Amino acid sequence: MKIVELIGYWLVVIGGVTWGLVGLSMLISGDMSWNIVNILLGSWPMVEAVVYVLVGLSAVWMLVMTKGKPAATSSM
Repeated sequence: MKIVELIGYWLVVIGGVTWGLVGLSMLISGDMSWNIVNILLGSWPMVEAVVYVLVGLSAVWMLVMTKGKPAATSSM
């Protein structure tokens, strides 16, 4: 796996976990946010915004790179 693919993969994982925690916090507590990126980088809003942009670009990049490739199938 190329380093760019690995970085993109982990950025998408970070984005997915972040959105999952945000949704879970809304269901459980309603007013408290479990946005891990905001918790870690909240005092640096510009860095936080850059992380969000990188996560979004990684998701788009993964969509483009997997376009037309068949999904992996398992033989059970």
